[in-house]
Amino acid sequence: MDHAARGAAALSASKYDEAIKNYTDAISANPNAVDYFIKRSTAYQRSSKYPEALTDAEIAVVLAHKRGKRELIKESQLRRAIALFYHERYGDAQFVLGIVKRLDEKEKTLAIWEMKIGGKLKALDEGDERRNTTVKEVPDVEIPSASSSKAAAKSEDPKSDEPAGPKPVVPTPANKIKHDWYQNTDNVYFTLLAKGVPKDKASVEIEKDSLSISFPIHDSPSDFAYSLDPFFAPVDSSKSTFRITASKIEVTLKKETPGVKWHALEGYRDTSAPADEKKTSIPSHVLAPKTNDQPPAYPTSSRKGAKDWDKVAKDLTAKKPKGKGGDDDGDDDYDPDNEGDETSRFFKTLYKGADPDQQKAMMKSYQESGGTVLSTDWSNVGSRTVVPEPPEGMEARKY
Repeated sequence: MDHAARGAAALSASKYDEAIKNYTDAISANPNAVDYFIKRSTAYQRSSKYPEALTDAEIAVVLAHKRGKRELIKESQLRRAIALFYHERYGDAQFVLGIVKRLDEKEKTLAIWEMKIGGKLKALDEGDERRNTTVKEVPDVEIPSASSSKAAAKSEDPKSDEPAGPKPVVPTPANKIKHDWYQNTDNVYFTLLAKGVPKDKASVEIEKDSLSISFPIHDSPSDFAYSLDPFFAPVDSSKSTFRITASKIEVTLKKETPGVKWHALEGYRDTSAPADEKKTSIPSHVLAPKTNDQPPAYPTSSRKGAKDWDKVAKDLTAKKPKGKGGDDDGDDDYDPDNEGDETSRFFKTLYKGADPDQQKAMMKSYQESGGTVLSTDWSNVGSRTVVPEPPEGMEARKY
């Protein structure tokens, strides 16, 4: 098996260092093979060697243009766009991806990278330099000769007397440090985009309700500090993790209650009270008696004005006469809890066993959210309007 075939097998098996070595040997034998540079760029990128990945991708673009093969040009430009994305040069990545789209609108990974790059650009400030486009369609790079390729192969050899050292990372200035986050059912993923963070001097503390990150800034007497307190919802700090790489700090926060959707990183919870008290606490304005003996009013967007949720709960729990329609029609076997579909019966059963505050909370949350939210916590929904929370991939519509 030749070097290229061994490189392809190693890349497929996620053995990236082995793939890099074999493709380097293959390039030393054939320094004009576009595919070898594309595949080695892929291996570099997957092993987080982003500068080398971009260099190989740009060489591949130049070689592909020299050979004039449309498919090779497209593949090398796509690899170049991906390498630029991992360099956080999102404006350049978008420009190069446009070249790929022009060459082949049906490229199967095009939509994925358009979404990724578009999402990053949308999150950037207008003046952010990562928005800029600085590249040309064909980069100005020097094509390595056969002798230089052999020298590169030697530098990749782990047994070489003079192995190539990693390029120094330029630390991100404090005013350029950004953050990003996303979530799934179980975790919240937080990323602090800061290059050159010293692992031995950085501090990352994850607690149930807070996160704090600090590290010294290069050429500055002060430290960079970032904190979230409190979280939108509690996390399990024992199962939460973090890692520091050359370009960022990644934090994985394990949700204490899986399935809870975070609407922001930070919330407005009172974390000073014990957990048991928080679950049963009711705002003081709900508990305070009214001088006119009227039930408290809560915010509403209804055109008909505020709704008396105490009355709604009382009406629903009031027992009907024997008959289904309220008349004594002799229907002694009628059970209102058996009416409707399975969901309705489940709701009625849950409602019947709840206390008055829980019943009010259920009715208010269910009606105001259009059936997308069901809460039994009156202290949470009583003082606010419950907004719709449709499932993933759907949206709430106003009528």
